[in-house]
Amino acid sequence: MGLGIWSMHFIAMLASHMSMEVTYSVPVVILSTVPALVSCWIAFYLVSRPPVSVKRLLIGAVFIGTGIISMHYIGMEAMQIGAAITYNPVLFSLSAVIAFTGSLAALFLLFRLRQLTGFHWQKVGSAVLMGFAVIGMHYIGMAAATFTPLVDHGHREASSINSLSLGYTVGLGTLLLLILAHNSVRIDRRISAQTDEYELKFQSVIESAKDAIIVTDHKGLIIQWNQGAERIFGHTKETVIGESLQVIIPERIRKRHEAGMTRYFDMKQPRVIGKTLELEGVRKDGSEFPIEMSLGTWETETGVFFSGIIRDITERKQADEKISSLVYLDPLTGLPNRRLFNDRLDTLLVRAARDQQLFSLLYLDIDHFKLVNDMLGHAIGDQLLKEITERLLHQASEKDTISRLGGDEFILLLPETDYTQASNYARQILECFNKPFHFSGEELFITPSIGISLYPSDGQDAETLIKNADLALYRVKEEGKNNFQFFTNKMNEEVARRSKIAIGLRKGLERGEFTINYQPQIDINSGDIIGVEALVRWLHPHMGPISPGEFIPIAEESGTIIQLGEFVMRNACLQNKAWQDAGLPKFRVAINISARQFSQANLCGLVQSALTDSGLEPQYLELELTESSIQGAASAVKTMNELKAMGVHLTIDDFGTGYSSLSYLKLFPINTLKIDQYFTRNIHLDMKDAALVDTIIRMAHNLGLNVIAEGVETDEQLNFLKERSCNQAQGYLFNRPLPAADIARLYGNPAPAGI
Repeated sequence: MGLGIWSMHFIAMLASHMSMEVTYSVPVVILSTVPALVSCWIAFYLVSRPPVSVKRLLIGAVFIGTGIISMHYIGMEAMQIGAAITYNPVLFSLSAVIAFTGSLAALFLLFRLRQLTGFHWQKVGSAVLMGFAVIGMHYIGMAAATFTPLVDHGHREASSINSLSLGYTVGLGTLLLLILAHNSVRIDRRISAQTDEYELKFQSVIESAKDAIIVTDHKGLIIQWNQGAERIFGHTKETVIGESLQVIIPERIRKRHEAGMTRYFDMKQPRVIGKTLELEGVRKDGSEFPIEMSLGTWETETGVFFSGIIRDITERKQADEKISSLVYLDPLTGLPNRRLFNDRLDTLLVRAARDQQLFSLLYLDIDHFKLVNDMLGHAIGDQLLKEITERLLHQASEKDTISRLGGDEFILLLPETDYTQASNYARQILECFNKPFHFSGEELFITPSIGISLYPSDGQDAETLIKNADLALYRVKEEGKNNFQFFTNKMNEEVARRSKIAIGLRKGLERGEFTINYQPQIDINSGDIIGVEALVRWLHPHMGPISPGEFIPIAEESGTIIQLGEFVMRNACLQNKAWQDAGLPKFRVAINISARQFSQANLCGLVQSALTDSGLEPQYLELELTESSIQGAASAVKTMNELKAMGVHLTIDDFGTGYSSLSYLKLFPINTLKIDQYFTRNIHLDMKDAALVDTIIRMAHNLGLNVIAEGVETDEQLNFLKERSCNQAQGYLFNRPLPAADIARLYGNPAPAGI
């Protein structure tokens, strides 16, 4: 534009016909281009930077006007003419006003319409105004000039050029400028069109994205906001552009965000740029939700910009929580399951070892929970577990962990607790179970048993601590339930011994380590031996003699009692038959049948097989059944009737110690009631025991049943039983359990022993 103004001036000069020869100084002509170029460059630089203000237009017009005037009058100075040039001040000022006013009007129209594409008459108007500004200024400036001939005018300078040559030069230069300008405009339009195309594609991609795409400047002001951002955050583009990014950041973390921005600008060391973060965002309604954000940045001449691609991950978080609950939470109670409990225990072990802290582990089991399921149904059992969970949670603090391991077993992890605190906690749990549970308008009382282990005294790893708490729980169960017990080293020794016994039972049967002793049963009135009770004995090769009171319960738990019971039954039948074959008087041999044996479907077949193999007649075999074993079996009456039909004698052992109903005595086809030795031994120590023994004897006689008392050790006890007409007795007063050979000698007729 500057060169165009300059060209117009010198071509217009050719239209002026002077009465004298005119030449132009080349250096001054070249110098005259400088104000035109510089002024136009400054003016367009000012008005092309957004935003375009009136102040900038005014300043731009001043620069262009000044450039036009300066170029014109410097060009006039380039004239080499035999005359002095003077200027009319009024016309000189008018030329300046025209240059400034026309430039201002042209700039205003041009930059107001610069976004328009293609031909537009207002653009032509802008060009016309600028042309009139230049032309008007030129010719008024020429009109202001007065040429006064000089007498002593010298020759022109060597570096001068005449008007014709200058005209051709300027004309060719102008043509060249037009060509360059035209090509420049075409290239600019092509680049602009490509830029617009890329911008449209970019905007299309941004707007079609489901994720929020947000761009901010170095001040944190939002300059780009797509439809994804509007959908996720609720703010429209019109309301959020120019606002601070803080509008989508929760208030509680805004200071941290500002500190991060300050650190980035101060140190230029990105910590989160180029990474994907999981944060919290805030919607227009103020609700917070989880987001995933990827950050980028770039820097231009106008400053630093930041871009963020943000995704709403609410559904993913919910899915993760659901999966986590399936993996780590008990589906019934919502408590941590075994997997999550083990994770927390491992974490606590590391922290406790590092900080030298104590903690306790409580293993809790619900007493008689199986009865609740059997009597009330599993639905009530599940509801009971939920209410138990609520009571346990009410006792716990935030740092405690309560886990359900399965069934009716719970385990509690109590950080930073010692012996006293663990004791108090266990007592609180026992107390919270004192209140009844209510189901269908009825009250249900449930009690817990609790085993406790302490870190680090009872173990320094998860497996040991859990095992030892379980051992302590087992001890509570053995000692009556509804209590708590701390682990002791003695329990470990007992468990180790029990484990050895459990392992040795099966091997002992294979190696022939078991024998059978027989305790005589005496007719109280005649003093004759009327039968014997077969009692198994075990001589372990390393542990020595092991009491039946110790290994029989272990055999019950491990299931070895089935093989052990079959061993006793077959050998007792063989021994009794051997005694008979040796000439001893015929008598019954009594064999104890465990609850597990009685529940076996093949019990009758086993008895028949033992009788057949030994050749013993059924009436000389007596089976002693406990109250609990026959009550716990669904087909108890049927099994007993089958045994009775075979001719086998049936006895209820340890009568009075179970929970049977007296109506069972009518239903069960039994022959004998056996009074437990606990009552017998306390006949002269406890009047209630004496009354119970007397009642049992009377009741049995009224029902037509035989009565035998075990545990008779003194004459006083024997006399009491005689007075009450008890039929038989056995105990240390008569004989201890004896080997088979000693039984034969009691009858004075030796018999084969050790079958």
